[in-house]
Amino acid sequence: MVDLIEAVNTDITKTTNAWHGLLFLFTFGSLVETIFYGQISAFTPLYLPGLGVPLLDIARWTGVIASVSGLIGLPFLPLWGALADRYARKPVIIRSFAVHLLAGLVALLAGNVWIFLIGRSISSFALGNSGLMMTTLAERVPARKQGLAFAVMNSAAPIGVFIGPLLGGPVVDRWGVRLLLGIDAILLLVVVLVLAYGYRDPYRGQARGPILRMAYDSLGILWHSHRLRTLLPALFLLFAGWVMAMTYVPVVVGELYRGSNLGTVVGVVMGAGGFLALFLGPFMGALSDRFGHWRVLFGGALLLVLLWSTPLLASQLVGLGIAWAVINGLASGVFSVSFNVLASSASEQVRGRVMSFAYLPVNIGGILGPALGAYLTQNTAMAVFPAAAVITALGLGVLYLASRYPVSLSRGGY
Repeated sequence: MVDLIEAVNTDITKTTNAWHGLLFLFTFGSLVETIFYGQISAFTPLYLPGLGVPLLDIARWTGVIASVSGLIGLPFLPLWGALADRYARKPVIIRSFAVHLLAGLVALLAGNVWIFLIGRSISSFALGNSGLMMTTLAERVPARKQGLAFAVMNSAAPIGVFIGPLLGGPVVDRWGVRLLLGIDAILLLVVVLVLAYGYRDPYRGQARGPILRMAYDSLGILWHSHRLRTLLPALFLLFAGWVMAMTYVPVVVGELYRGSNLGTVVGVVMGAGGFLALFLGPFMGALSDRFGHWRVLFGGALLLVLLWSTPLLASQLVGLGIAWAVINGLASGVFSVSFNVLASSASEQVRGRVMSFAYLPVNIGGILGPALGAYLTQNTAMAVFPAAAVITALGLGVLYLASRYPVSLSRGGY
């Protein structure tokens, strides 16, 4: 295995221009991570009955697990950026995939819903890896290609959510969720080894302050920048509805489908939701390089608001699958462009620590969105779609306010 990994390593860090190989490795790791996330999210409602959850409580437990599991590791998020700035980025990046591996093993061995909840919660200690990978890419990718590079790497998330359930559905129907979790654990182990041996990172932290102080200062950097202080809540609102809907699409499928191959059908619908992301993510990234990141972000978010009502018109699975494919593809593209906006809103001196919070809006959305969904779906899971439209519209308004603030240079590098 090590020889194979070393063969992949073409010494991509010998020159700052050799960024294509690094982009491939980061995209591969992100893809496997989100395959795992997509599968465990999509098939949690199917796994819960085997853990002793009554059928009538599945929707409520689905929301509770999604919310609680994202909350536990959130207070540690500033720590990962501080550790990367103090020592090095590479071990902090690898740490996240090792955490996912542990989470998958605990979920695999769970004998009841509480142990499964612990396994899902462990995964929240993996936060902060994508921001550090994007920071590393930003140092090596030419400025005129950064929008495309960020879009390619971050398109791995919706594509993983597409591939994971699509391939995992038949496995679940035939052999169960536990086997699928075992396969995920093997893939995550491969990622850990590939990243450990597959690239060299010459970056070494220059900061010499106490770790906890640096972590606290990271929060101060966000707070003392008017733009960042407004931009992060705006992005949270833009994506909270998306994550909420993604959590409950499998439940919506269960309301419309009464056959015996529910796992496969959930996989197909979720897969359709990721198919367009394969094209729209890089397309919107390239579009933002040409016409401006803010313009493309505004236009995509506005279109997303208008499209959220389309699933309500679907009375059959085909209509739901088409509506969700268009919405998820567009939301994935908006998601990718948001990282360029965030990176351009931070000065170079502190960009690494700021980008450690890149996934914070969607992480918080993954906590509060499903929690709101647990209340909204008491009568029908379809209620998440109009709620997502309202939340996204609020985010668009706050995003406009954030764009009015300049990138300040008055404190902490701002």
